[in-house]
Amino acid sequence: MKTIFEKSKAGKTTQYLPEITKAKNPGRYLPAHLLNQAGADLPEVSELDVVRHYTNLSQKNFSVDTHFYPLGSCTMKYNPKINEALCQLPEFTQAHPYLNQGQVQGCLQIMEELDRYLAEISGMDGFTLLPAAGAHGELTALLMMAAYFKAKGEKREVILVPDSSHGTNPASASMAGFTIKQIKSDSEGNVDLAELEKHLNDNVAGLMLTNPNTLGLFEKQIVKLAGMLHAKGALLYYDGANLNALMGKARPGDMGFDLIHINLHKTFATPHGGGGAGSGPVGAKGELVKYLPYPRVAKAGETYHFFNPEKTIGKIKAFYGNFLVLVRAHVYIRALGGEGLKEASEIAVLSANYLKEKLKAYYDLPYPRTCMHEFVLSAGNLKKLGVKALDVAKSLLDHGIHPPTIYFPLIVPEALMIEPTETENLETLDEFAQIMIEIAQKAQTNPEEITHAPQNTWVKRIDEVRAARELCLKG
Repeated sequence: MKTIFEKSKAGKTTQYLPEITKAKNPGRYLPAHLLNQAGADLPEVSELDVVRHYTNLSQKNFSVDTHFYPLGSCTMKYNPKINEALCQLPEFTQAHPYLNQGQVQGCLQIMEELDRYLAEISGMDGFTLLPAAGAHGELTALLMMAAYFKAKGEKREVILVPDSSHGTNPASASMAGFTIKQIKSDSEGNVDLAELEKHLNDNVAGLMLTNPNTLGLFEKQIVKLAGMLHAKGALLYYDGANLNALMGKARPGDMGFDLIHINLHKTFATPHGGGGAGSGPVGAKGELVKYLPYPRVAKAGETYHFFNPEKTIGKIKAFYGNFLVLVRAHVYIRALGGEGLKEASEIAVLSANYLKEKLKAYYDLPYPRTCMHEFVLSAGNLKKLGVKALDVAKSLLDHGIHPPTIYFPLIVPEALMIEPTETENLETLDEFAQIMIEIAQKAQTNPEEITHAPQNTWVKRIDEVRAARELCLKG
């Protein structure tokens, strides 16, 4: 496919209206050194050329609207179009952040209600809606944790993370000024409590944990684990990446978690990826609510207003967060209701276990337990035949399926982390399972076909190492 510049021909134009009269003396408005003397280097194409070029280009991408996207940990679930339609109402899109509170009561109502919904779903006492992403939420919660211990006169410098944790956990802890120590998993994929006990002391501020964990497994001894931390005065932080497996069924706050961030895209079907706006609200329990960033929204009588928490860590995002993302999450929660959210979790868990049972005879299953909303296979058995997890992923592209997460969590060799989500139907799950089985079987009979995939995509197999070292960003 040609680039838009290759389609350029001198004299072609999209312009069919009279040319706007140019200013006779542009220097009246801008200094001479800021004026472009050469003219813009733009392609000369017709409007139809532009429309067709970028429409065709968009259709060469994988997306949740066009393909099955079983990306473990990332939760690429379908985004209902009603969410998109309602967040685009002019009352929302044209609400300027500098309008006074009396002019945006509806917007404030949505934020106040979403705060309460998230608190009820997670078992927390209050939320900030400001963080712009999950990792931003992690950093926010860790800054709150640091402020909390500073106010108590305690110098706690260590954050514990499991060896299966998301990579953003230690990164966020380091940015917040903490030292990171890793805790090993036991033979069942849970946090090893004996290992945890060795690391617990008065210098530990908290443990960052998601439940179910990044292996897709529920921490069986979560209540005991929380008690161990609290007995040492430390806090338990919930990485909300996997809340999609629990909403309506169990609440992190009831398990003993003190702080939480929620990835709205993973749990409440807001858009994910593409470099656009995200949202990672942070919830807190008890005394920690006073440390939430400002502003928060409260209701007094029939009026909504901003307020600053008593011991707030300050402002962590311009204005009030990514508001249109919050509208989408609000619509999703209201549309499904309590029973609908519960059913979504149940179907997500059922779908994952269904696929796990269909595939475990063809791939290694390092933790043969009932999983939650995702599970981890290993292509270790295929590697003996010369086929790696990367080859399985590339082969799936030839079948029009986006690969699952590979080589994560790091504690599973040749990992294939699969999350079907609740939004895919049985026919899609069966088709995916059959393709995965065929790839495993072909690794036995014709491994070269797998190791040379993909062949049916616009871009064939690339040299990942060379691509990383020799970046070409101009196209």
